[in-house]
Amino acid sequence: MDRRSFLSSAAGAAAAFQTDSVLRAQSAAKAVIGRPADTVARDEDFWLNIRHAFTVDRNMINLNNGGVSPSPKIVMDTEMRYLEIENMNPSYYMWQVLDPGIETVRRRLARAFGCDVEEIAITRNASEALEIVQLGMTLQRGDEVLTTNQDYPRMITTWQQRERRDGIVLKQITFPVPPPSLDYLAKRIEENITPRTKVIHICHITNRTGQIFPVKAICQMARARGIEVIVDGAHAFAQFPFKRDDLDCDYYGTSLHKWVLAPIGTGMLYVRKPKIEAIWPMMPSPDSMKANIRKFEEIGTHPASQRNAITEALNFHDSIGPERKAERFRYLRKRWSNELRQLPGVKILNSEDPEQSCAIGFISVAGIEAPALAKYLWDKHRIWTVAIVTPGEYQGLRITPNVYSTLEEIDTFTEVMTKIIKRGSIPA
Repeated sequence: MDRRSFLSSAAGAAAAFQTDSVLRAQSAAKAVIGRPADTVARDEDFWLNIRHAFTVDRNMINLNNGGVSPSPKIVMDTEMRYLEIENMNPSYYMWQVLDPGIETVRRRLARAFGCDVEEIAITRNASEALEIVQLGMTLQRGDEVLTTNQDYPRMITTWQQRERRDGIVLKQITFPVPPPSLDYLAKRIEENITPRTKVIHICHITNRTGQIFPVKAICQMARARGIEVIVDGAHAFAQFPFKRDDLDCDYYGTSLHKWVLAPIGTGMLYVRKPKIEAIWPMMPSPDSMKANIRKFEEIGTHPASQRNAITEALNFHDSIGPERKAERFRYLRKRWSNELRQLPGVKILNSEDPEQSCAIGFISVAGIEAPALAKYLWDKHRIWTVAIVTPGEYQGLRITPNVYSTLEEIDTFTEVMTKIIKRGSIPA
């Protein structure tokens, strides 16, 4: 066999392996039907098949999937196929062939979230989804927006711009990490409401320590007072199972390139149908669309390839099973945190209550600066993490593995951290 034939054969074998890996993942899911999700979470044969669906770089340990996650190869292949199709004659294939497929994506997202299909807009990320509501709400000078100092920075800067432009008032409250209970968080919000409070902005799960909020309790408490609640679900959707009715919210924005494993640059906005008309879109749409959820998608020319591939990501998510996925995340988090929490100077700042936590873990080490620790882990051990510093409160590393993460990768992180902690400093 000459070199060209060999390379062609190898490429074909690799492609066949990846296609077969998806079938193996589906077969693996069938094999565990009826078994408890927490048992499947520890079944390495099952997760081996899931890992084969990805083409990640195994020469680094990626523990920052909370920022953005890689997609399974079948999702990437689907996106590339659509990109090639629309590039053949963009004005025809993009608008006449591919764009209508967005309605299938909308239907699948509505089913996954548990809402009406006419309540879902497809966006580029959670920030865009949430900013549509933040900037589109009618607020008057002096109206108060209540949030926390641990909400996502981009959402905070959006409200701060409205402070400068419109004269509203942003109030940010603090809470300990981890908090004592979900009831504590609901009470913390309620006790800071004033007669001027018009909006409450909360994370479903924070991007820092992975604290899950009592969304339903807050939404119902606020609705009884005539206060709007915007829920930032950037990290929640597809990390753990829930439906819209479990939240009883009116506005919900999320990214799909995190835990759904959809293409980078995809997100979703939910607006309860009676609320759509009152929200101004960021980019103007015809008046005839004022009650149409699609008015929030009027952003001009955009690639249909990313959005159309969302359906394949949802298929992959469903093939694993939301409950199995969440239990796997909790298992991986506990595997490293239970080992490290016993060491001197260590604080694990995520809750251990399964109603308050899932995939996201957070470790703080006394006397060691988080940014320097993250840099050392990467420079010396190719372990990719993110350092988070909340001035005057806490600092540490956010640790977020995903379904393709191996036990060997988790254990390597644990071993390296153990040596650093016992040493009491970062090696030179």
